[in-house]
Amino acid sequence: MFMRKSVFILVLFAALAMYAFYIQNNEKTITAQTVESPIDENSEVSIYFCPQDNCAGKMIEQINSANKTVHCAFFDLNINEVIDSLKNSKAEVEVVIDGQNYVKLPFAKAENKTPYMHNKFCIFDDKTVLTGSFNPTITDNDKNNNNVLIIKSAAIAKNYEAEFDELWNGIFGAGEKTKNPKVGNIETYFCPEDWCTNHILEYLGNATSSIYFMTFSFTSDPIGDMLVKKKNEGVEIKGLFDKTQAGSEYSEYEKLENASIKVMKDANPYLMHHKVFIIDNQTVITGSFNPSKNAEMYNDENVVIIKDRQIAERYVEEFNQLTS
Repeated sequence: MFMRKSVFILVLFAALAMYAFYIQNNEKTITAQTVESPIDENSEVSIYFCPQDNCAGKMIEQINSANKTVHCAFFDLNINEVIDSLKNSKAEVEVVIDGQNYVKLPFAKAENKTPYMHNKFCIFDDKTVLTGSFNPTITDNDKNNNNVLIIKSAAIAKNYEAEFDELWNGIFGAGEKTKNPKVGNIETYFCPEDWCTNHILEYLGNATSSIYFMTFSFTSDPIGDMLVKKKNEGVEIKGLFDKTQAGSEYSEYEKLENASIKVMKDANPYLMHHKVFIIDNQTVITGSFNPSKNAEMYNDENVVIIKDRQIAERYVEEFNQLTS
């Protein structure tokens, strides 16, 4: 009797062990098949600042070199040279333009459903993205302060292409969340579906030494409150506001000034149009997104976060130039 009971117990343990092994390996297989991991790749990034770097010229170079596709989402478009390059491109050209600024072109569609289709980006040949604060307009190129990123990365282009497809098919102020927002040291998000403010707050909240910012319109209470919190924790905060927006009753300028944060109004007789945060001299947040409730909740926007010390240095140089 004892022998049979011992054999039964051994068999039972063996069966349980085999079952556990099966479940463990089966779970791994299921996880690998159903969870998409972010793609990791080395991305090449070029940075330009307007008006000194002729941002329109950089855009035209990319349009003219495209062979397959040029897909763009513009808040505004009025530079004839850019329009001509789109008309004459050998690639397939599709452009979405905010309804209030719509230019009637055979390859363009107007957005008329949300407060603003505020994006400023193009995707070239499914491998290169141009984005930033720059609208292809005469004033944004020649007079306003703006920044342009050109990112060579098929994975990032895929994220932007997914967003463009939604816009081209009339999905405004909504859409699917970005599937793989993290690509190497770059993150891309689209508002309102990706809740851009939350990602910005996360990086600001993790700052340990400094936060510099350059913002055209800054009315977001959560972001303003976070900057006050970080100032009270000993983080150095300095910010540049566009002077035409700083006096708004909704602007965060007065709140930050009252918290003894060094805030300044720009000296450009036109617009300081950047939407930039520089964190600990190593992370840059930019794109079309003004830190505001409208940008967070209603507009179509995009945000790029880059963790790279050399790129951050370029943005600090721009900040120092505009505040000196």
